[in-house]
This record gives sequence, structure tokens and C-alpha cells, in this order.
Amino acid sequence: MQNNKNDLTKISVPSDKNPLMKEALARINSNEEIITLWKVINVNAIDRLNMSDHGIVHFQIVANIALRISRILAKHKVSLSIVHDHNLTQNHGELVILLASLMHDLGMSISRSGHEEYSLILANSLLHQILDFLPVSERTIIISETLHAIISHREGGHPYTKEAGIVRVADALDMSEGRARLSFEKGSIDIYNLSAAGIDSVEISEGEERPVEIIIKMNNSAGLFQVDELLKSKLKGSGIEDFVIVKAVVEGETEKKLLKEFVVK
Repeated sequence: MQNNKNDLTKISVPSDKNPLMKEALARINSNEEIITLWKVINVNAIDRLNMSDHGIVHFQIVANIALRISRILAKHKVSLSIVHDHNLTQNHGELVILLASLMHDLGMSISRSGHEEYSLILANSLLHQILDFLPVSERTIIISETLHAIISHREGGHPYTKEAGIVRVADALDMSEGRARLSFEKGSIDIYNLSAAGIDSVEISEGEERPVEIIIKMNNSAGLFQVDELLKSKLKGSGIEDFVIVKAVVEGETEKKLLKEFVVK
């Protein structure tokens, strides 16, 4: 599920059965402003703040995770909020999920602090451009629901919709070692990068106990920080917690050694 940051130049998701999403994605992938913003975000995140990837690879992963979760829920007759509240379709709901997944961190191009609010400002104008193929009423609903999903991914966010909850959880599930590799290799060692290095993979499938089963495979128990401190807080209050079960396992008989020493200065 993870990619090297140089492997990706365009976002790819399974959109063939959703013409709304397919059209929006084509427009996003050819929008120079959006692509440039994604690059600027990672200059701030990786080069200046020694953080994990917040660019196109992150957005690719979040979008695919979110769509995977939404389609499993749909298979189990769990309707998206846009269907129930606005009498639109599953395709419209998936479009909201895609757009929020790709734009939720745009504000990182301005500042890490308060980036969720800054993302709203940038996304609003871009969404009007990307979605001008929709009727005004549909476009207005999609933009409103997308902006809600964006702001709901912040710490302490309270999603009103299934779509927002799905994106919130999907964002937290981009947690495996590949995402933190660059900052980790540069010597930025903190609990976030260390715990990410302890996770090998995240697998999402249909479950027997609940519709969605998430299995987090770890090489070191440090990865539990990602699960207990980050994922749990994003899942709680997401509106989809009753449909999801999370299992974390350490593979192998011995744990991987992540660092030789840690010096407190």
C-alpha cells in the first residue's frame, strides 16, 4: 500500500464504475495548481519540519483506503450520509470521499498549525473549478460536504457524516514505515516516526464480527502508539466505529531493532 514518493505523478483510484469520480479525478490530475500545492506541502512537511510524507503519496493512500472502507460498508447496506440526507447517490458520496482525501492537507502549504482551516480556504476555490461539470445544486452539496470532511479530520474533530468519518479514519491508517522513512533516515527520531517504523502493513478487508476488519501488522510493539494514540482517537466519534474492528499483531518470534540508542538533549 505504501509507495516511494518518486513513484507517483498522478492519483489512481478504482473509479471506472463511478463517472463523477472519474471526471473529477481527471481534472485534478491535470490541474497544475493542485499538483504544485502537493509539492509545496511536502517541502514544508519533510524538508522544513522533518515530518512524515504529506504529499501525493499520502493522498493516494488515504483515498484508496477511504474508498475501500466505503465500498465494504455499502456492500453491508450501510448508506453514506449524502444518500440519506440529500437524496443523492453512492457515486456522489464517493466523490466527496475522494475530494476530501486529496485536499484535506492543502493548508500545510501555508502552515502546519491551523492547516485544517487553511485547507478550507484553498479547497473551496479549487472545488468550484473541478466540479463545474455538475449542476449547481449538486455542486453546492458536494462542496459543502467535502469541506466538512476536511475540517473534521483535525484533532478533536466531530464528523457529522459517514463520509467525513471515513476520511478521518483513512487519514490515520496511513501509518506504516514507508511514510516516515525520509524523516527517519534524516535522523528525525520521535515517537511518531519510531512507531511508524514499527508497522509493516495495514490490511483492510471484510470482517466476520463487523463489516470492516483492519489488521495492522507490526515488526515492533512501538507500533502500538500509532494504534492506541492516533488511530483510536480518530476512530472514536467518527460515526463508523460501530462498523469497524481493529486488530494489531506483532509478526515473527523476535521484534525488529529500530534504533541503537536514543539521546535526550
